[in-house]
Amino acid sequence: MKPYCELTRAELENLREILKKEYEDVKGKGLSLNMARGKPSSEQLDLVMDMFDVFDSGSDLITESGVDVRNYGELTGIREAKCLIAELMEVDPDNVFVFGNASLPIMYDTVSRSVNFGVNKGTPWNRLEKVKFLCPVPGYDRHFAITEQFGIEMINIPLNEDGPDMDLVKKYVENDDTVKGIWCVPKYSNPTGITYSDETVRAFAALKPKAPDFRIFWDNAYAVHDLYEDRKDVLLNIIEECRKNGNEDMVYQFVSTSKITFAGAGIAAVITSKANLEWIKSTMTIQTIGYDKINQLRHVRYFKNAEGIRNKMKEHAKIMAPKFDAVLDCFDRELSDLGIGTYTRPNGGYFISFTAMKGCAKKIIEKCREAGMVTTGAGATFPYKKDPDDSNIRIAPSYPTLKEMKEAAALFALCVKLVSVEKLLEAE
Repeated sequence: MKPYCELTRAELENLREILKKEYEDVKGKGLSLNMARGKPSSEQLDLVMDMFDVFDSGSDLITESGVDVRNYGELTGIREAKCLIAELMEVDPDNVFVFGNASLPIMYDTVSRSVNFGVNKGTPWNRLEKVKFLCPVPGYDRHFAITEQFGIEMINIPLNEDGPDMDLVKKYVENDDTVKGIWCVPKYSNPTGITYSDETVRAFAALKPKAPDFRIFWDNAYAVHDLYEDRKDVLLNIIEECRKNGNEDMVYQFVSTSKITFAGAGIAAVITSKANLEWIKSTMTIQTIGYDKINQLRHVRYFKNAEGIRNKMKEHAKIMAPKFDAVLDCFDRELSDLGIGTYTRPNGGYFISFTAMKGCAKKIIEKCREAGMVTTGAGATFPYKKDPDDSNIRIAPSYPTLKEMKEAAALFALCVKLVSVEKLLEAE
């Protein structure tokens, strides 16, 4: 079919009636589909059920260094867990602080700590007249929710195929001392699925912030979440690059196993400089005596090493890849030649980003909802939930079954076509 913009008004009106009939037929099926969030499916969670077999009432719960994980202590995590994370992320175990069940609380606490106590003995952010964060967009809604809750002003930074617009990042960071941080999902970014290029990572590491307490919040949530064995994105090591530039204090890297083992019941860590770790530790000693070391040891004994994690992720990919392929195949078939939207083709992660015609995202999502499908809300991928073009929609293929994902993709494509036709007719 010709691109919709080349159709006459009569052709558009005829097409609208055909699409409306298709849409009403789908509504009559009473579908109940959910692709709102990047949740692992039950099939994925089943992959690690044998983790419960690691321990029983007779298990030895003493670490190699003699720590009894049933008791208090080891605030920064047991050594074995640090080594597992360090091997996976190719860093020094001494730069790893292992926390609890997920990385989001670590990021929240890190912002909260900065607001209330300052960064490494700096001025608490709540005593400053203005604090700003840079936010590559489209981005992760929960990142934006954290900074919004603390009253931090958020500034949109365009996210390109190789990462954030680094000329703009550099301009803000090196000339404005009220800019205190930037949110980053550097590999298989949420929601676009892009991975930062080597040049982008090096540009980050070479920044010369005007604010000494500026920090890069490097949320490496999808570090090992490749979908295809024959095409994997490779992310340059930000910790090593910052060290080369004498900027080792400038970055916090966050990782977790929430989408490797059990969602919200994994282990999570921050990787950063020793100076930053001492600052974190100084407040953590008051917040907690220690995290769940039994769970840390369980993960270590289950995976044994980084290769054990990578092998498990291959099993995840066998479940995930067909769902991504189903969405992309549908979009290629139904939308690619119509000129009414573009979409990303990620090699990993949990999301596909769809960009509709300007002013259409909210209406597409509403049409989907009326027909029985829940998606991420329009605007969610931008600070304050304000997408200036009302065009970006995040698609999460992981949770539905493959059959449901095929139905969801077809319904979504239908809604895109119907709303786009109506938009073009309004414009004439």
